[in-house]
Amino acid sequence: MSANADAIVIGAGHNSLACAAHLSAKGWRVHVIEQSDVPGGAVKSGEYTEKGFVHDWAAMNLSLFAGSAFHRKYAEKLAANGLAFAPASNCFASVFPDSTWLGVSNDSAITTARIRAENPRDGAAWEALTAEFPDFAESLIGILGSPMKTRAFASLAWKTWRKRGGAGTLDLGRFLLSSPRAWLTDTFESPKVQALLAAWGMHLDFAPDISGGAMFPYLEGMANQAFGMVLAKGGASTVTTAMIGMIEAQGGTVTCGKRVDRIVHQGGKATGVELSDGSTITATKAVIANVAPKNLAKLTGETGEARFDRGMQSYDHAPGTLMIHLAMDALPDWAAGEELKRFAYVHIAPDLNQMARTYQQAKAGLLPDQPIIVCGQPTVVDPTRAPDGKHVLWLQVRMAPGRIAGDAKGEIAATDWADAAEPFAERALDLLESYAPGTRDKIIARRIVTPADLEADNPNLVGGDQVCGSHHLTQHFMYRPVRGYADGTTPIQNLYLTGAAVWPGAGTGAGSGYLLGRKLAGE
Repeated sequence: MSANADAIVIGAGHNSLACAAHLSAKGWRVHVIEQSDVPGGAVKSGEYTEKGFVHDWAAMNLSLFAGSAFHRKYAEKLAANGLAFAPASNCFASVFPDSTWLGVSNDSAITTARIRAENPRDGAAWEALTAEFPDFAESLIGILGSPMKTRAFASLAWKTWRKRGGAGTLDLGRFLLSSPRAWLTDTFESPKVQALLAAWGMHLDFAPDISGGAMFPYLEGMANQAFGMVLAKGGASTVTTAMIGMIEAQGGTVTCGKRVDRIVHQGGKATGVELSDGSTITATKAVIANVAPKNLAKLTGETGEARFDRGMQSYDHAPGTLMIHLAMDALPDWAAGEELKRFAYVHIAPDLNQMARTYQQAKAGLLPDQPIIVCGQPTVVDPTRAPDGKHVLWLQVRMAPGRIAGDAKGEIAATDWADAAEPFAERALDLLESYAPGTRDKIIARRIVTPADLEADNPNLVGGDQVCGSHHLTQHFMYRPVRGYADGTTPIQNLYLTGAAVWPGAGTGAGSGYLLGRKLAGE
């Protein structure tokens, strides 16, 4: 059996769907094929513990999607297909061993007062950052939203030079190259303020001493204060189902539970795909693959360009993540204070040195002795996710090695995730318990999702790497995934890549999908 389409899209992640939605809006016949029975990739939700308790599988914070160029373009259509947001005014906080905390809220006066109480000079520094954020963010957002082609980048650099002058442009360049520790210690005196912001670097594979990571703690701190945090009302799947509804309303199709075994190409041009059931689909304009670079060769074989093929195989992945989904009788009683029950995220990442050590342990294949915990409290923001009076917790345990070589603490002998999952999860829960005594007594049910489970569910999450590849400088900007191909093109004509492995990288902003959709539509 065979069928025809203008574009075949492999994978139903949010970048794939954004690309498909834009192309179908432009009149293309689009067919999205997803091997899993459930669409969404890392952006989905379900009742993973008990009936009535809705958990986000991986992505919880959808601020980037809400503020994306794609959403701005199609907000009305997405809303018509069921998308609604749940805004959080108390965005993120960090707790510390001395039973204190710091947090960023969507109110600059409140946030500044917290930081000033911790350190008056840091309060003044935060106030200065807040004042310059609109102007500075314009340059950063311009970079992050720009296609990484030489001409586009040169144009952006020239505009930045005209706007900021030579000194200002060089200062911006220095900032983009700085590590989180370099920028944070240069800007703030208090180790607690430094840790509050540095925790965000760990979300994107930027431990404190990794060059190029300063931008993310800065942007998350300033953007959360300026705009708040956003969750999808009812769970992350709301985003996915809204995009699918939009695609189908525009004549496209989304098929789940079907696996693409081969991308058909001959004479250097992609012409379609072959499915595991033997059927084929012909693409007259494009085959768009949302696959991890290391998995592309399984579908195409060699592309004919050795440098590209080597780059795909040598593509570097970040350490993995272990997820713990908890159905709760009540929220944690944080030792640092009841006010923490109002925050969407609570980080357990008390200092820069501990974050750096945890990262190095995971990179060495060791189960960290003190993992980073991101404790999401989504029902504080969106009570619809649990029965009345009940809650869910979303625990992201960072970092976790995709392949286990040993245990940094010398307690866990297992080197496969099937046996290491329970004791490592207990270590994370022990850590949570030390900051919120009695939390274990509130657990109704739990589900542990290991790095191996994440990869089995979604092959793009190699080793449980939720960002689909390190964002270090040698694999970012023009080098994501390979120099010359940051716009999603490949050496095979009509074959394109999208997803978190393509510029602008990870996050829920649908950047690579929408940029590619616009490119293919001739915009």
